[in-house]
Amino acid sequence: RNELTEKADSHAIQVFAKNLKNLLLQPPVRGKIIMGIDPGYRTGCKVAVIDETGKYLEGDTIFPHPPQNQVFDAKTIIRRFVEKYHVEIIAIGNGTASRETEALVADVIREMKEAGWEKELVYIIVNEAGASVYSASKVAKEEFPELEASMRGNISIARRLMDPLAELVKIDPKHIGVGLYQHDVNQKQLSEALHNVVESAVNQVGVDLNTASVSLLKYVSGLTGRTAESIVKYRDTHGKFKRREELLEVTGVGEVAFQQAAGFLRIPDGDNPLDNTGIHPESYEATKQLLQLFEVENRPEEWRKLPALIRERKISLEEIASKIGVGVPTLEDILKDLEKPGRDPRDEMPKPIFKSDVLKIEDLRVGMVLKGTVRNVVDFGAFVDIGVKRDGLVHVSEMADRYVKNPLEIVKVGDVVTVKVINVDVERGRVQLSMKI
Repeated sequence: RNELTEKADSHAIQVFAKNLKNLLLQPPVRGKIIMGIDPGYRTGCKVAVIDETGKYLEGDTIFPHPPQNQVFDAKTIIRRFVEKYHVEIIAIGNGTASRETEALVADVIREMKEAGWEKELVYIIVNEAGASVYSASKVAKEEFPELEASMRGNISIARRLMDPLAELVKIDPKHIGVGLYQHDVNQKQLSEALHNVVESAVNQVGVDLNTASVSLLKYVSGLTGRTAESIVKYRDTHGKFKRREELLEVTGVGEVAFQQAAGFLRIPDGDNPLDNTGIHPESYEATKQLLQLFEVENRPEEWRKLPALIRERKISLEEIASKIGVGVPTLEDILKDLEKPGRDPRDEMPKPIFKSDVLKIEDLRVGMVLKGTVRNVVDFGAFVDIGVKRDGLVHVSEMADRYVKNPLEIVKVGDVVTVKVINVDVERGRVQLSMKI
């Protein structure tokens, strides 16, 4: 029996870990003014506006739902924020009163467009799991000491659309809610596995040394919570980092920590363009030799053309690698980083689906083909958000025209998929979907 329990625990933890990694690697929504709404009935919906960098601009509480039903006042406040800050996206938490708030926002968008508002204005439902945990946390209190806890969750909802990874690292991974039976499994093993997932995701993406929070920096290889705090303190005192080497001046960051962390830290507008790539300082000398070889050392805009120059000159990678003193795999990594300096692997993921009008379960018809976002993957299938109150289920048997043993072979959290409605149970609020179209 113990062996079966261990097997089941291990499997549940693996599923949670895979779902969490895919959620953390969702593409960021850059350069937009976002309004976050944390929906609620009696206590109202908390509204916050953030700028393109995630800075909090203004917030308020609206009471459009029962028992207050102050719909006109709520619409007026939303409209005022949109006009004042030129809000482009409204992020609505998927908790209590989420769909009612969605209907309200869709009404506001429609009314503003009818009144002549020409700028882009769309909305999206965002997974709010863990937002309340964050709002009462030490991190949130330090970030927004002047705001009460209830007004911090809405900022988290807006920010997790802007940059999911940077925001979700502030929450204990167990509270993010993309698993099954997570409270029944071995908690120590679960914590270890999820910590490793977050660390792996942070290092895969890389971190902007001049904007990253302590919560994000502490997951970078070689850094700890204490050294992350020292980095932020140093940045606050001395201003932006100009070179990666400056890290060695930070209290607690020794040679070993620097060697481990440097390649994962980026400086977009620093003195050395190589500091905005995944190339480790140990390989800078070899990289310079490579750039000199093709006479592009002082022309960073030409670096992305290196693979084409290599093909033109008909030189083999082995020959170049031996000239600059590195192995072929290292050379391939260097070329990849030079091709896209500051590359964020998340940008290649499918973008989230934005909407401007609402869809009700009563509007669904069997045979309808829709686009949706995978919210959770479990052993028996995947839950897909198609814009109605509850996520629809694609059973594992409806995922492909062949036998599928593990749904994760087919989909992952965050995937945008095309699905067909195969059954609608309005009374129970259940929708069955198929990916066999």
